[in-house]
Amino acid sequence: MKKIIQICTLVSLLLACFSSVAKEQRIVALAPHIVEMLFDIGLGENIVGTVEYADYPEAALTIPRVGGYHGIQIEKLLALKPDLVIVWQSGNKTSDIEQMEKMGLNIIYSLPHNIEDVASELRHLGKAIGHEAQAEVVANSYTKKLEKLRQDHVNTKPMKVFYQLWPEPMRTINKETIINQMIEVCQGQNVFASNPTPYPQIGIENVIVAQPEIIIYPDEKSAIELPIIDWRKWPEIPAVKHNRFIHVNADLLHRFSTRMLEGIEDMCEKIDEFR
Repeated sequence: MKKIIQICTLVSLLLACFSSVAKEQRIVALAPHIVEMLFDIGLGENIVGTVEYADYPEAALTIPRVGGYHGIQIEKLLALKPDLVIVWQSGNKTSDIEQMEKMGLNIIYSLPHNIEDVASELRHLGKAIGHEAQAEVVANSYTKKLEKLRQDHVNTKPMKVFYQLWPEPMRTINKETIINQMIEVCQGQNVFASNPTPYPQIGIENVIVAQPEIIIYPDEKSAIELPIIDWRKWPEIPAVKHNRFIHVNADLLHRFSTRMLEGIEDMCEKIDEFR
């Protein structure tokens, strides 16, 4: 019995040690979705630096900024003395990542591609930083909710959708994008899915030919006032003829975070209203 107690005590000390290490780590998170994931698994207080547009949860607004879409200010990052830097491989500039690698910084890479990858990214971060249990709970919950959303719409009538990603120049999305995957959860059929470019520039004529039944606008945060396309001029488009327009939250749909489920559910409900 004494030996068992000693072993249990040793295990408890080791667990406390690992927990302390994770708690004390200073983390720089170089993408908004990384910040959200760290808060999700209980590591928000460890973040000492981040980038512009990392604005959720509210506590993230107080974290110092070290850059944004135009690049990372390496000097500012180094001044924070991070134990760990988490970079977004497809979102951060390659030259910045290479510079950080040459400096020997402790780096973790985030590279999600699909909506399912939110769960795997959570597990990846949790394992790397010593919060596996918390990450597993959040990841499992995310996966179950995503599957439920899919099952809820598996037998619903498909509807042709045009996703107006940007008004000027007008851009949309093809089947390779995460937004297309979310539209498919709602049994929407992206009318530009077959375009060879992920985010193609298109014109009014292309939309008229595609004949979408629904037009979706993402509400983007922008420092400038975005132009508005008056679709009423083209009543030959079914979505216009029947006044089928949907506004969605870009922050929910354009970030690899658990909040994507809120965005998908909202979009599905709005599409369902037109079925």
